[in-house]
Amino acid sequence: MEINFKIIVLMLSILFTGLTAGLCFTWSNAITPGIGRLDDLGFLQSFQAMNRAIINRSFLIVFFGPVILLFINAYLHRNTPPTIFWSFILAAILFFLGVGLITVFKNVPLNELLDKTVLEQLSSVELKELRTQFEAPWKRWHIQRTISSFTSFALLLIGLIYTK
Repeated sequence: MEINFKIIVLMLSILFTGLTAGLCFTWSNAITPGIGRLDDLGFLQSFQAMNRAIINRSFLIVFFGPVILLFINAYLHRNTPPTIFWSFILAAILFFLGVGLITVFKNVPLNELLDKTVLEQLSSVELKELRTQFEAPWKRWHIQRTISSFTSFALLLIGLIYTK
């Protein structure tokens, strides 16, 4: 049995998008609520440490791989029935906009602001201000990534169901 490029791209698209959706879901439903219970310094230190730890090759491949893979997948399925093609192209566009662009232009700048700060040198008032400036916007943009990645994953599954 020959496994072709089209199937490999589809499977990697589903796998990486599903892993990203799971990561976003877990972050939204366990990590941020959990560290949200910490005091300002503890919260900011925890977020700073996680942001530093998550930037690694595995994460970058899984999290940003779908930005490219999903468009390749849609292109490879351009001559399939409309339900399949449109499921795949919508998954690609939604992931690109709702995960890729939001990450680069909204969450990363907030992460960089936090990363550049020497937290131990801030007063309790400054820590409170930084947390206020960081936490709510980060969570608001992250929920958009969670919804977008989950919807992209569901659209891939819909397309898969209709393929032969």
